[in-house]
Amino acid sequence: MTESSLLIRPFQTEDEDALVALWKMCELTVPWNNPHKDIARKLQVQPELFLVGILDSNLIATVMGGYDGHRGWINFLAVHPDFRENGYGQEIMNSVETKIREMGCPKINLQIRTGNNKMAFFYQKLGFTNDHVVSMGKRLEADHS
Repeated sequence: MTESSLLIRPFQTEDEDALVALWKMCELTVPWNNPHKDIARKLQVQPELFLVGILDSNLIATVMGGYDGHRGWINFLAVHPDFRENGYGQEIMNSVETKIREMGCPKINLQIRTGNNKMAFFYQKLGFTNDHVVSMGKRLEADHS
């Protein structure tokens, strides 16, 4: 359980700078994706599934969820390094999972970078299993920072 109460709420535009800083600190940003564009696009599609965790007025956690009618998706889960191992990651994941389940979603998928064993272990503790599939992508437009 958590040491202190985490307020979980939908992302608000005034959260953007702190959120991007958190993503960078947690190494979730890559040169070929502009995080500000990722945020703008998410605010157009199911913004209620874009959650932040606030502790003592500080944004310390985030997760981006989605549901396409077939599968739910989890992206950009991050917890500030100073606040890890306190249950905040599980807490914000439970919140987004509940919201996606309430939409009628039968299964949630997520992707982690190859070799990120720490996150693989974290997700396994939450009940996720390796589906033994190959993830592929195709860029439809340039999205540089």
